[in-house]
Amino acid sequence: MKPLNRILTRRDFIRAGSYAAIGGLITLPFSHQAKAQSLKKSRVVLIRDPLLAESRGASQYQLLGKMMDEALMVLFEADQPASAWQQVVSPKDVVGIKSNVWRFLSTPTALENIVKNRLLDVGVEERNIAVDDRGVRSNPVFKKSTALINMRPMRTHHWSGLGTLLKNYIMFVNAPFTYHGNACERLGAIWNLDHVKGKTRLNILAMITPLFHGIGPHHFSRRYIWPYGGLIISTDPVAADSIGAHIIQAKRNVYFGEKKPISPPPHHILAADEQFGLGNSHPSHIELVKLGWTKDQLIS
Repeated sequence: MKPLNRILTRRDFIRAGSYAAIGGLITLPFSHQAKAQSLKKSRVVLIRDPLLAESRGASQYQLLGKMMDEALMVLFEADQPASAWQQVVSPKDVVGIKSNVWRFLSTPTALENIVKNRLLDVGVEERNIAVDDRGVRSNPVFKKSTALINMRPMRTHHWSGLGTLLKNYIMFVNAPFTYHGNACERLGAIWNLDHVKGKTRLNILAMITPLFHGIGPHHFSRRYIWPYGGLIISTDPVAADSIGAHIIQAKRNVYFGEKKPISPPPHHILAADEQFGLGNSHPSHIELVKLGWTKDQLIS
């Protein structure tokens, strides 16, 4: 048995990238044999629409709203969107919506507005809702929040391999650079800080036009995005990030015509599971529900 505190290494990730079919899940090393017998599966919903990547303005808002409602009904086994959203928050909650403002690939404004409006629909007071990224530590709503909703686009990242839902909380610390060591493997520790721990109700990974390759700290090229037209939604950020990572890896393999491991390997996803207990990274402990458009889905 591998030791409990083992972190995913580059060699592991290369080996993991050699899965039999490009559309299949990358098999991440999993050392908890006892945990493997008892873990409840994390449900992750992948929903896609071929029109999403090209939509703008009101059409994007309407399409994203429909996709979000459909995905949440499946995620929470609800028969109406309202009853699904009621399982996310209550009218008494104070809700911080953690967005991402990276200028090349930011969280769509339409998605921010949809989530805010759904919270208003279930009775959360407007004064108790805020959308923020870099100002979360000083934002008065986030400072008194009882619930957090986490959403960002998926992209490759110079320090962590991937810019993930887990990575999105780095703005909750006053010295983000201190988490850059070993491909940001300690990002999960942020989720266990007192002002964050246990508050996250929903995680939304935007896979609308994800970035699958980059070189350098702030690199962006439209050559390395593609119209995937999807959202990945879960209450488990580790499971959602794991699914997103598999799709990015599959796209890299297809595009480059060979196994092209994400670099640096996103240690933090496995560490969030095995080191920090935040969720499930292993495919056998993820229930993936796929809705909508299936062409070039890149995951089985």
